[in-house]
Amino acid sequence: MITSHRLVWTLALLLIFTAGIGLSKEEASFQVHGIVRDSSGAPVADAEVTLGFGHFRVGQVTDGEGQFHFRHLPTPFWTIDVRCSGFAPVQQGWDASTQGSKPVEITLAPKALTERITVTATRTEQRVSDTAASVAVLNQDDIATSGALTLDDALGEIPGFNLFRRNGSLTANPTSLGVSLRGVGTSGASRALVISDGIPLTDPFGGWVYWDRVPMTSVGAVEVVEGGVSDLYGGDALGGVINVIPRRLHNSSLSLETFYGNEQTPDLSITASLRRGPWMAIASSEGFHTNGYISVLPPLQGSVDSPVASEHFAGLYTLERRFSEQTRVFARGSIFEDTRKNGTPLQNNDTRLRQIAVGADWQSPTVGTVTFRAFGGPETYDQTASSVPANRNSETLSDSQRVLSYQAGLDAQWTHTVGTHQTLAAGFDGQEIRGASNELMYSSGTLSTAVGAGGRQRLWGLYGEDIIRINTRWFITGGARVDNWNNYDALSVTRPLATAGPLQVTNYSPRSEQAFSPRLSTLFRVKDNLVFRASMYRAFRAPTLNELYRSFRQGNTLTLADPGLTAEQLTGAEAGASYNAFHQRVSVRCTLFWSDISDPIANVTLSTTSSLITRQRQNLGETRSRGAELEAEARLTSALTLSGGWQYVDATVTSFPANALLDGLLVPHVPRHDLNFQARYSRAHLLTAALQGSFVGQAFDDDQNTLLLNHYFLLDALASRPLGHGMEIFVAGENLLSQRYDVARTPVLTSGPPALFRVGFRLSIR
Repeated sequence: MITSHRLVWTLALLLIFTAGIGLSKEEASFQVHGIVRDSSGAPVADAEVTLGFGHFRVGQVTDGEGQFHFRHLPTPFWTIDVRCSGFAPVQQGWDASTQGSKPVEITLAPKALTERITVTATRTEQRVSDTAASVAVLNQDDIATSGALTLDDALGEIPGFNLFRRNGSLTANPTSLGVSLRGVGTSGASRALVISDGIPLTDPFGGWVYWDRVPMTSVGAVEVVEGGVSDLYGGDALGGVINVIPRRLHNSSLSLETFYGNEQTPDLSITASLRRGPWMAIASSEGFHTNGYISVLPPLQGSVDSPVASEHFAGLYTLERRFSEQTRVFARGSIFEDTRKNGTPLQNNDTRLRQIAVGADWQSPTVGTVTFRAFGGPETYDQTASSVPANRNSETLSDSQRVLSYQAGLDAQWTHTVGTHQTLAAGFDGQEIRGASNELMYSSGTLSTAVGAGGRQRLWGLYGEDIIRINTRWFITGGARVDNWNNYDALSVTRPLATAGPLQVTNYSPRSEQAFSPRLSTLFRVKDNLVFRASMYRAFRAPTLNELYRSFRQGNTLTLADPGLTAEQLTGAEAGASYNAFHQRVSVRCTLFWSDISDPIANVTLSTTSSLITRQRQNLGETRSRGAELEAEARLTSALTLSGGWQYVDATVTSFPANALLDGLLVPHVPRHDLNFQARYSRAHLLTAALQGSFVGQAFDDDQNTLLLNHYFLLDALASRPLGHGMEIFVAGENLLSQRYDVARTPVLTSGPPALFRVGFRLSIR
């Protein structure tokens, strides 16, 4: 279990943070209080309420009951402006002589489905309806009503979002948590950049993603941009960008979520903020544990098979100084510790990560908006692997690894709107990464060899973008980026331990590559409810230190490193249309896409025996992914919303001169069909119920298309009821049909979890 002293320490810290919530102040001459509701009568939390008088502005956000309360007002005349994501803004006047102490009731109407806000597609704030990129948004309600246990499972609602080997962060080995979007594939390293508040969540050494680093109570929304966006975000954004947006906290508050589920699965997530004048302190922590499940099913299961299990602790602690609602400086420390059991007694891994970050956001009407982030910290990753015979009744330790890495990075961006027709953006970012894998190898259970390998990487990029609004119908966006990747101080050392052999040292020559990533997009609004869009782009991804120098073993599959890997290059295009009907209650969006990837890094099979499959990471030659997406959303009533999506993708190897037998085969781990649907019913003060379903087509776990992973269907659900005063109870289930779907063949087939149920409680004080 997560050590108790950490949770006790965190709870004590959060109680100190929230001790000042609700402290009274001296009475003012005038006060305005009221409630914000949606069209169904449900209170709207986190709505931004601003009072204006002349040039004076004062603002706050609504609490969990949708209420706001302004005190100490110097004048009896105000303009009330209310804004909230997903709703049309409302503005009305307030006069103390006519309204006095009566509460103000404000009803927000749903905003057009295509006018949700995104900030990731162009690094500037734009409506989805004005963005030529393909963007999907999960807001706070989508996340809160998902039956999924983890953030990455909730992202399964987005067609085309896939993880390597199908298993999520609940119990999977973290090295398999790389993201694939639109069929670009993944071999463990993510081909989409995952960020939170401008800082990467992607592991610097291996490229996989620690989804549990961000406590769930601190997440405000998630935005997903599909397609290459290296023109703005660099090499990790080969297939897209996933932006985990923190909740916007303006005042002292407390949010808590806790649940207990089967497989002995408790969780506690807390986010608290304390504001005193211009200073704001925010603490978020999460502790999670599960005893897990046995992933090898009968009749393959043997006595050595034990549950895959995990536990983690995540903490984010921020201190910021605000000069206005748009200008701040902050410092943040983060802690992440993760322990996993991978299915047998000798197969385990542990992660310990620390990070410090500082940043600033500054906005000026004349200069524009400037953002800055600097971050860095160490990480330690330990893993053991074993050899298991066919009867699975014994195992022998084969490998023990420790990976030490350190990352330092910075990001700076300037954005400025020129007149009413043009927005400019420019920026610089860079990272310095160093890491090494230290490995003890065993032969028949006896220590035989020590291997150390690693190096350093330096990546930096310069980018610029110009968004031109020719008129209310035409938008043109042009952007480009220049990147430089340097790999140096790389070597490997092999020391025989079972014999008196010599020490072998290999020094690798420094290497560097440059990449130019342009993008051109256009959007044409035929009518207010019909929009066409198209984009062309290039993107790239440099190999990680893990792919270059760290070999690993999972089950009876050994994957070797390759120090000679070069960067992947993607050339792609997409075209689509969006249509709204029935007074914006129904929205349909379709997209056709195509991308060619030169020199993609894949796990290529070298040899296969009855006891071991040996593969090596290699530049495959060329792959092609092409397909279509269809998404729809319908607001049938004020309480009932239906949505769904389907993606078809044909991802194949088009050329591999080193082994022509792979030409025409499917890219591993990419299903041709990915279908999902969601239904949500919400009635104020009564009930919220949500149902999510997803169908994932068959895929292959290997480059030779011999290890088939069958299609599957999952059904999740959640129901919640408010108790008043910011309290809520809920029940949820993931994989309600308890389908034991295929996860991996290594070469033994392993399966995903059975049905997972949980009962929980939420508390929100604002």
